Amino acid sequence: GAILQFHTGTFAEVRPSMGAWISYGLGTENQNLPGFVTIHPSGVRTYGNAFLPAVHQGTSLSIPQDEKVLPIENLRNVSANDRIQRRRIDFIQRLNRGLVDDLHGDPNMEGMIQNMELAFRMQTTTPQIVDLSHESEATLKMYGVGGKDTDKTGRACLLARKLAEAGVRFVQVTVGGWDHHGDIRGNLPKLCAQTDQPVAALIKDLKSRGMLEDTLVLWSGEFGRTPWSQDLSGTAPIEKHGREHQPESFCAWMAGGGVRGGYTHGETDEMGYRVVDGKVHVHDLHATILHLLGMDHLSLTWRHLGRDYRLTDVYGEVVKEILA
Repeated sequence: GAILQFHTGTFAEVRPSMGAWISYGLGTENQNLPGFVTIHPSGVRTYGNAFLPAVHQGTSLSIPQDEKVLPIENLRNVSANDRIQRRRIDFIQRLNRGLVDDLHGDPNMEGMIQNMELAFRMQTTTPQIVDLSHESEATLKMYGVGGKDTDKTGRACLLARKLAEAGVRFVQVTVGGWDHHGDIRGNLPKLCAQTDQPVAALIKDLKSRGMLEDTLVLWSGEFGRTPWSQDLSGTAPIEKHGREHQPESFCAWMAGGGVRGGYTHGETDEMGYRVVDGKVHVHDLHATILHLLGMDHLSLTWRHLGRDYRLTDVYGEVVKEILA
């Protein structure tokens, strides 16, 4: 529920993901690439388009164990050259267009037509982007590529930078495994070791390339953990205890993209449990993200089943204090 609310603004219905909304609002800067890419997604609803046009659903990538294998399956057609592929696609698209005409317009078929064309164009651009072998040794080392703990997340963050650099509007990287109901002392440091270096490298790399000021970086989970321990078994020693879900208060951080640097917003009680000042709901977070990307969350709407929908539903206020 919480992870869906974080990504879509609701946990009760099937709604477009934040990335789909942003793709719809901004499009893509590179017509040979999708507007929204998700790396290691946690579920289709976290990158789905729902009732938005299908072209705005996220393109899913995974970082393979074998670095010689590309993150996108079947990216290269080994059985036909571009000319033959183009003829085949043109034939299929004529059939698709005929079906659309017979149905007097069909958004699902329109999405299929657009995505097929995009997939064809991606063959010329994407291989160079997802290939990390041309990056300098210093860059690979900075991200932790090849490191025991940092390789997978390092390659994902480096790929995110390359995609943003190439014109993809919204890149989402998921690092799972944070639900520590047990042995949080043993598990949490491992995840920190996997993520700290690559994420810091991403910010440093974006800044060195002059990209950070117009790229928004958000790091967050869907909730935090309680300030007290949890023992599901009732018999575990305290050093093996975990922590329960904590939706009452948790933190996220942003960098670049018009965010006020060095500022901390909000305050909890002395237990670190309830918010006592500067409370921010997920709708407020979404409204603020859209504002930083140049969009008004009240105006970014799509009419579906007789009513206007938006990422923030009927809620949300921009958190102006965090703006630069």
